[in-house]
Parts: sequence; C-alpha cells; structure tokens
Amino acid sequence: MLLSTSETFTRYNVALSSGAELAELTLAYETFGTLNAEGSNAILLCHGYTSHPHAGDDGGWFKNLMGPGKAVDTDNTFVVCSNMLGSAFGSTGPASINPAIGVPYGPDFPLYSTKDMIAAQHALIDHLGINQLKAVMGYSYGGHLTYLWGATYPDRMRALVPIAGVIERKTTTADIDALRARFAECPGWKGGHYFDNERDSGVFDKLVVIRTETLKNYGIGKHLEDTVDDAALRAQMITAQAMDWAGHFDANVLIKLAEAGIGSIADAAVIKAPLLNVLCNTDSVVPVSLGAPTVELLKSHGVDAVFLELDSAYGHAGPTIDAALWADDLKAFLDGT
Repeated sequence: MLLSTSETFTRYNVALSSGAELAELTLAYETFGTLNAEGSNAILLCHGYTSHPHAGDDGGWFKNLMGPGKAVDTDNTFVVCSNMLGSAFGSTGPASINPAIGVPYGPDFPLYSTKDMIAAQHALIDHLGINQLKAVMGYSYGGHLTYLWGATYPDRMRALVPIAGVIERKTTTADIDALRARFAECPGWKGGHYFDNERDSGVFDKLVVIRTETLKNYGIGKHLEDTVDDAALRAQMITAQAMDWAGHFDANVLIKLAEAGIGSIADAAVIKAPLLNVLCNTDSVVPVSLGAPTVELLKSHGVDAVFLELDSAYGHAGPTIDAALWADDLKAFLDGT
C-alpha cells in the first residue's frame, strides 16, 4: 500500500538475477532535504524487513536522528529512503497486480535477491540525479543492504553506516518453511492466494500476532514498560501498532523477503568506503558479539572500519529509540565524508 507521503519511480521489462523478468518495477520512495547542484550531498537510507520509506518528519522511523540540525542534517543533506523491491509499501512485490493477468502476484511473485533490491535503488539514485552518495545507511535488514551496497558499488559512496545489521544473512529453509506454516494455519490462506479476503481468511489476525511478537522482541515492549505505567494501556498500544501495520503489510511479502536474504562474508574484500558499524548490547536479533569480528574482518581488507557498541535497554530498537547515545558519533562520522 503506497503511503500518502511517497512518490514512485517505474522501469519496465527489468531482468532479475533469477532469470525472471518484471514487466513493471516500481519503487516507492521519499526524500528529505535538497540535492545540491553537484549531486553529491545525498544519503541513501535503507529500511528494515517490515518497515517503510517514511523515515523522517512526523511518524518517521528515523526521525530521532534525521532532520534539520540533527545528526543527519537535512539542512545540508538530501536523504532518499526507498521501499525495497518486494516490500508492501508501494514498491512492486507480491501484493502488486500482475499486469499479465490482472490479479495480485501473491506467492507467484518471481524469485528475486537482495542484489536485485540494490540494483533497483541504484537506478533510482541515477534517476534523481545523484552522482556520488555521501553515505549509504541502513537499519536491520537495511543494514545488510548497506554492506551489500558497499560491495556491489564500492565507488558510488563515501561512507557506509550499517545499523543493527549483519554482513551475511543466514535465513534457512527451515526458517522460511516455519513462517509459511504459520500462515497455512489460516483457514483462508489458499497457498497465499488470499487477496480481497484478508480479514475473513485469518491472515490479518495472524499478521497482528506476528507483529506483536516482533515489537516485543525488538525492544518496543520494554520501552513502553519504561514510559507507560498502565499495563492495560501498554497492551492496547502494542495491539494498535500491530493492527495498523497488518492493515498495510502482506504475508507473502514476509516470506519472499526472507527468501531474498542473500549475502556473503566475501563481500568484505571489495568494500572501500569508511564504515561505522552500530550494534546494541541488548539486541537479541543481531547480537553485539558480531560487531568486533566484523570490523576486524573489514580492517583486514583495508577498510577504515569502526565498531560502535550502544549501551541501551531497548535491544534491536535501541539505535533508534536511544538516538541520543550516538547522535554525536554519527554526525562526526558523516561530517568527515
């Protein structure tokens, strides 16, 4: 579902790394700030697995770190955040209409990879007139894309900032099968062909359950415990967030994005740009123990890499909730590019 704040960019007859072709490939995106005449002050911001391109302003998932006068200062920086290929917030994905038959792709959406995602973003930044990126930054799944950007287009950016992300994603077949099995429990799942019947099929309710689990696992529940005294109100707030998300998202997208998670430690050998790796010490999704070895690996290949460990109680969401812990570090790093 395209957000009211987003724009779109469409290309046609786009080949994917699997050998399949998309007749139309649309990316939804949002921009913040103004691109300079040289096309050199832009930052590409990559969102997480279940997120969207509305990163700044009211309701933006990166608003604590991005905006006028903030660490990512939109007074002098042009920020682009695109909804990744295969997602559900306006970019082409399983919920999109297959132009050949006039109904949503659903589970028949062609196989694609994270390299297809960043190739689509690369076409977008060319379209926007960006010559060289000041930085590529990304949170969670977007952190993985940040590493991949550095490996695939090593001369296209001056800095990399992966946040709560890993250089190599290892989603197993068993993980994907388990996720698919959760939706198969829904009476109207129909192998993923449940469109126009989200509420009655049981898929919407299952998405709410999964999102509630995710919010708690990511540290949002802990943050509410620390800021909202009333337990019943906290539960209502979590449920409201989960229901809002479920009304925009799509079950097939969760499965397809998990399948697309490809990366390699070998990517470290071709990264050139200075890199700031940010992890939280209570993150159960991307453990902080991965930080130092990743940076040492990058350094062994000549990358000017720095590891920043955040001491936050909010786990995977710590870098965005506790933005004040590292806003100055981020600003200093970006100012050096």
